[in-house]
Amino acid sequence: MMFIDEARVNVVAGNGGAGCRSFRREAHVPKGGPDGGDGGHGGDVILRADQSISTLLDYHFHRHFKAQRGTHGQGAACHGADGDPLVLPVPVGTLVRDMETGDVIADLVHHDQKVVVARGGRGGRGNRRFVTATRRAPAFAELGEPAEERWIDLELKLLADAALVGFPSAGKSSLIARMSAARPKIADYPFTTLVPNLGVVSVGDRSFVVADVPGLIEGASEGIGLGHAFLRHIERTSLILHVVDLTGSYEQRDPVSDLQVINAELAAHADELADRPQIVIGNKIDVPGTEEASERLAAFCEEQERPYFAVSAATGQGMDSLLRAVAERVHELRAASAVQEPAYEGIYVYEPPTEHTITVERTGAHSYVVHGGSVERMVIMTEMDNDEAVAHLQHRLARAGVETALTAAGAEDGDTVSLGAVSFEFEAVGGGEPDDE
Repeated sequence: MMFIDEARVNVVAGNGGAGCRSFRREAHVPKGGPDGGDGGHGGDVILRADQSISTLLDYHFHRHFKAQRGTHGQGAACHGADGDPLVLPVPVGTLVRDMETGDVIADLVHHDQKVVVARGGRGGRGNRRFVTATRRAPAFAELGEPAEERWIDLELKLLADAALVGFPSAGKSSLIARMSAARPKIADYPFTTLVPNLGVVSVGDRSFVVADVPGLIEGASEGIGLGHAFLRHIERTSLILHVVDLTGSYEQRDPVSDLQVINAELAAHADELADRPQIVIGNKIDVPGTEEASERLAAFCEEQERPYFAVSAATGQGMDSLLRAVAERVHELRAASAVQEPAYEGIYVYEPPTEHTITVERTGAHSYVVHGGSVERMVIMTEMDNDEAVAHLQHRLARAGVETALTAAGAEDGDTVSLGAVSFEFEAVGGGEPDDE
């Protein structure tokens, strides 16, 4: 199966159904009251973390997703049906961003964690909902609210207890094959591993997940080589297993220098990686002439207070003591993490930071433009050819703070105001009519 760890998709929720403008019509009841039903709410688009999925492959080929719309209300107080939500499964470990703003919408790190990335539109209210003590027969209803639509970026960061890092051909793939049941492609040339491999390692009654991801080279934090395609996958791991080739066969490098270069790249990518717990593994100890290199590396690690193990992925030499040490360290880190991490509850609904913000832009001596997600939707839900509905909208906008914002910006009666697709003359109406929201 192809491994895809990035995708960009378009999500569109369902529009809300329109409310109904209707009056009772019965025999011997010449003036029946309003009985228009509400429109149904549109379906949300929801992302759900699913531990059975390991790639974003489905979103590489299919990029547009739309939820079901709500149906319109009817007379006799019949409400429209709500649209079904659209639930999109993604791998556990998926980071979700708003493409336009770059804001992080959610970080889905728990199985069955859910986030609403596009909200369905509210159903418009039928005319029976606008009855007040002074308005006994409202002749207007609301249109359905338009749904949210946005492009989102999905970025998968592997969830593993430990990550194998090191230069290409240091033996990481051979190590994960020796440690677990994973069977990665192994060959003696750089960048054999082009996609991450995950393996489950069992040590006695304990187990942990280890990731083998593409090899680093100097400059990887700046995108050289496989760069960020590698580095993102170690951001979540609690333990780094730093594999060093004791033979120095990759470009005849020195093992101590290799360790320092890769650690510098980790720190350059993210400050916290410099302080991440680390175990250093000197690999290929079975090759004649590596003893001196192993001793120098061990001495350097002792100075740095980092555990060091000399092993051979080819023969298994030293692997038992390494695995016991890794299992014990992972167990300790899990226990610490369980205390710090809050329990996940409920479903999160993403709301843009500017959703309820009202801003006024002066575009001329006597013209203004009002911006604001919630008030713009009020306009869209209004029957603009219905004078009674427009009067109701005017009072709603006043209560929402539009009039105050315009006055503060210098608007006077008679000035032209644009809000969404509608333009009108500004006229202060004061506090508005009784709240019927």
